[in-house]
Amino acid sequence: MSPTLSALAAAAGCGALIGSIRQWSEQTRYAGETAPADFGGVRTHTLWALLGCIAVGFPWALPAVLLLVAAHLIALRWGKSPDRAPGGTGLAAALLTVLVGALIGTENPRAAVLVTALAVVLLGLKEPIHNWTRRFTATDVRAALQFAAITGIVLPLVPNQAYGPAGTLNPYKIWLMVVLVSGLGFAGYVAMRALGARVGITATALLGGLASSTASTLAFARRSRVEPTLADHHAFATVTACTVMLPRVAITILLFNPLLARALVAPLALMATPALIFAAWFWLRKPTATDLAAPAIGNPLGLGIAIKFAALYALIDLLIKLAVSQQWSIGLLQLSFLSGLTDMDAISLSVAQSSRDQTILLALAVKAILLAAVANSLLKAALAVSLGGPGLRGRVALVLGTTAAVGLGWVLLA
Repeated sequence: MSPTLSALAAAAGCGALIGSIRQWSEQTRYAGETAPADFGGVRTHTLWALLGCIAVGFPWALPAVLLLVAAHLIALRWGKSPDRAPGGTGLAAALLTVLVGALIGTENPRAAVLVTALAVVLLGLKEPIHNWTRRFTATDVRAALQFAAITGIVLPLVPNQAYGPAGTLNPYKIWLMVVLVSGLGFAGYVAMRALGARVGITATALLGGLASSTASTLAFARRSRVEPTLADHHAFATVTACTVMLPRVAITILLFNPLLARALVAPLALMATPALIFAAWFWLRKPTATDLAAPAIGNPLGLGIAIKFAALYALIDLLIKLAVSQQWSIGLLQLSFLSGLTDMDAISLSVAQSSRDQTILLALAVKAILLAAVANSLLKAALAVSLGGPGLRGRVALVLGTTAAVGLGWVLLA
């Protein structure tokens, strides 16, 4: 085939793909009824893509095609009952189809394929997306909007310069850390709400640990008292949620200090080994398939949580710089341990920033973060033992205690 015929064939294929998903979506919507004749299916979208592909070869033809397609759909909207006429999604899909054909006509097939794939996914996930969003409360939406407004509007206006004793506090960097940590927690929170109240045990544990390992530990431990027959399941969920903290720390550090992140891979992997062994033991026993209710976790984007983390991060960053300026290596390690008892993210990001600025040595930074992880693991173990049922206490204490011992051993022997 000549290049022109190849482009026409590719445009027709992309248009047909978008049209097939659109037609399937509309047929599902009007199941058992007569669907509107002109909503735009396989044939219509194929023709729109061909029009876009051909129009790019003629001056002003592409704008005219886009205008005519839009006018056609708008006229249908006015001429039919609102619930049976093409809406905003139909108009957007139509215009995208024309532009996909135009991209192929201008020899941009990769961009055309990407747009086609995104359009197909969004059109095909219409009902799941609607079902997911229905699970969010007004409080969730309000918290997300508040955080987005403050981040998008205030963050660019916050001064990016040092203040305070010896220039240790930078408002821009402090709030940037808040955005990162809250964003990671919010990702787990959204996933949990989207999946519903009860999902698979592994998904519940992983997402709960991503959103808040402390809240997940408290929830699973308390439920082990109410549901003693599921002690193994709650122990597995607790250990998994707590261990998620290790790769989460590595990922956040990687964004700011890749060298430190690489140095932490081996010790953090060793610390996660006891949990992996316990998980293998749990699944090899072929436990009864069950779902665990997702733990009740507050929205990580709440302004109160964000402000508290900002204050904690600023305080820890100030204390780290004070310890470094006075050459208190032991003091830095003690601070890391104490900070790990309250919040793992704040100390990890502060140490990562200081290591990147070369104010502390790489080896000392590794030890500081590992000690914080040791303290965090011991705290979660203590919470589980004090609040959990008899069938959970021993298992969680053994696994998280071994995790802490491995981390402490690396600190002492490194």
